[in-house]
Amino acid sequence: MLKAEYIWIDGTVPTPRLRSKTRVLPDGTTEFPLWSFDGSSTNQADGHDSDCGLKPVFSCPDPIRGGNAVLVLCEVTNADGTPHATNTRAGLRKAIEAHGSEEPWFGIEQEYTMFEGARPLGWPEGGYPAPQGPFYCGVGADEVFGREIAEEHLSACIDAGLLVYGVNAEVMPGQWEFQIGTGGPLEVSDHLHIARYLLYRIGEDYGVSMTLDPKPVKGDWNGAGAHTNFSTKAMREAGGMDAIMAAMPKLEARHDLHIEHYGAGIEQRLTGLHETCSYREFKYGESDRGASIRIPLAVRDQGYGYFEDRRPCANIDPYVVCRLIIESVCG
Repeated sequence: MLKAEYIWIDGTVPTPRLRSKTRVLPDGTTEFPLWSFDGSSTNQADGHDSDCGLKPVFSCPDPIRGGNAVLVLCEVTNADGTPHATNTRAGLRKAIEAHGSEEPWFGIEQEYTMFEGARPLGWPEGGYPAPQGPFYCGVGADEVFGREIAEEHLSACIDAGLLVYGVNAEVMPGQWEFQIGTGGPLEVSDHLHIARYLLYRIGEDYGVSMTLDPKPVKGDWNGAGAHTNFSTKAMREAGGMDAIMAAMPKLEARHDLHIEHYGAGIEQRLTGLHETCSYREFKYGESDRGASIRIPLAVRDQGYGYFEDRRPCANIDPYVVCRLIIESVCG
């Protein structure tokens, strides 16, 4: 028999959570059936009318269970099969239908923080570690905490066939990053959700919880983002720098809308300090990690490529972020 882990995004406000449950199916199943769940327990329905649907949209091998097991990502539907109000993937599908001819590509850099109990992994009880500086891409037991978890997660993503690009320790001790991309908006967003699921599940085995909080520790510490790299076909071709620059005023015109949907708690992270631009302003620059939009030096030098939106927080909904960027740049 086949163990299929159905995974979906719930209706928790302000930051939705992942949910999952297992269905046992016949060996060789490749077309996964519709299923349902109690939406009154996931902030997606009232108790008197609680059934919500699960519509499988992406599947991959389950590297945690191994063997005859798969992970099945689902869209949430109403009882009549229409997209549920919390189904942001449906909105991204519409944006792709409208602007897919421009061939938008994405890559998302997912930062996260490991917690052991009430403090980040590796932090001393009742105190603070040394000031940030040596921890970013650090090496050594006094600088890096949780490497075994990050390594296991990387291997799991590879075994699942995800578009994982890499992994590194981040600026704050106990903080890490993995990257998903490059690919189309639905593919990258789906893979990011599965990668998050694998991260949380692996953390269970170590008694370590993962948070996507954009400012997990207040004070003089970097927050956690989900820097989002974007390009269209025109940007990737010779002379694409013109298309990149043409996108800047479009992004600036909808800056407030993007900030509103780039993760709860964004004002705590985008302060203008710690490699951020204040959420109150919009600016772009070459190799400028203190800008809203960074244009890599390699892109400038070759005259085509992509740009990096540094505003999204770690707790973003990737479907929403990809939709907004497509609509702003391609609309």
